[in-house]
Amino acid sequence: MDIKNLIKQFIELFGEDDDNAVHIYFAPGRVNLIGEHTDYNNGYVLPCAITYGTYMLARKNNTGIVKMASENFDYGAEISIRDLSTRQPGKWMNYPLAVFDQFIQRGFQPGGIELLYSGNIPNSSGLSSSASIEMVTAYALNDLCNFGFDKVELVKLSQKAENEFVGVNCGIMDQFAVGMGKKDHAIFLDCGTLEYELVPLVLSNHKIVIANTNKQRGLADSKYNERVEECTKAVGYLSKFKNIESLSDLTYQEFVDLKHHIPEIGIRKRAKHILSENHRVLDAVNVLKDNNLGVFGKLMNASHNSLRYDYEVTGYELDVMVEEARQVDGVLGARMTGAGFGGCAIALVENNHVDEFINTVGENYKKRTALQPEFYISKIGDGVKKIN
Repeated sequence: MDIKNLIKQFIELFGEDDDNAVHIYFAPGRVNLIGEHTDYNNGYVLPCAITYGTYMLARKNNTGIVKMASENFDYGAEISIRDLSTRQPGKWMNYPLAVFDQFIQRGFQPGGIELLYSGNIPNSSGLSSSASIEMVTAYALNDLCNFGFDKVELVKLSQKAENEFVGVNCGIMDQFAVGMGKKDHAIFLDCGTLEYELVPLVLSNHKIVIANTNKQRGLADSKYNERVEECTKAVGYLSKFKNIESLSDLTYQEFVDLKHHIPEIGIRKRAKHILSENHRVLDAVNVLKDNNLGVFGKLMNASHNSLRYDYEVTGYELDVMVEEARQVDGVLGARMTGAGFGGCAIALVENNHVDEFINTVGENYKKRTALQPEFYISKIGDGVKKIN
């Protein structure tokens, strides 16, 4: 990212101000290595931060106006601090506004400020561009205004912002990975308790290749919220026979013993995915600690199969991408990552097969879907931070 050029654009947009300094912040995107759709069921996940993300330049002003602009979109806004809790027609702006709204609800008034965003996360790719925008906003406001929140509090605030203001019933994984990521580590997170462990993940002979299907999907408009409701329904059936508040209060074996109490086959399949996926995450953490990437790749494959057949959130394009990925030599495993219904898959690929992977999978995927995919090789990076 060309920071000098961003500063130049910022000055062109908002003018010079000798009294207030321009500050620079960064929040990454994330990939989830395994543990999909378990977060809003208080389950286990294993994400990591990536080196793609959202840069934000911020400067306080004395006007009582919040000015927002983005390199990635044509439209911006100038909003009075009295109107920060009002949704705007420009969709991307509602993510930072959601964060402003959460601070205001807690009795903190940010005041006038100028914000310029620039991201290199593909939109609607499933790599958490929304959580990246939320977390960089929350972190910057907290820093500039001395609100005194710690990172975990900012994570919780950002999740609530997306739930309440944007209207997506997301779990906490995306914001947690964006906020708490560490270079060369995955995050083993219990979404019910927020207890977490940093698991070393130094891939000297392999790379995580991100494969963007370029099948666009709007998360709020997808079946994501429907799956949340179905899991709640499964809890309703099972709680009559065991005292549980979420599916993850059960072990997989307990679910096997109780599943006949769920009369709807579709709801039973949703619950099966959640409990089996929790078990796969636990297994994945153990094999990564032993540096057994071969077994980890098999767990990735099993995760995608469960998401495809039991949770039914993959879709044709993601399934084609994963099918083609698994046929290339040197691929240990492949699966969708994110909410599904489009977006990205990830594959664990031996270094000397990465070029072959990109060429072969790209060609075959385009033949079968008529879509041009994009591939990214990202390192595992740090969470949200101030650059300058």
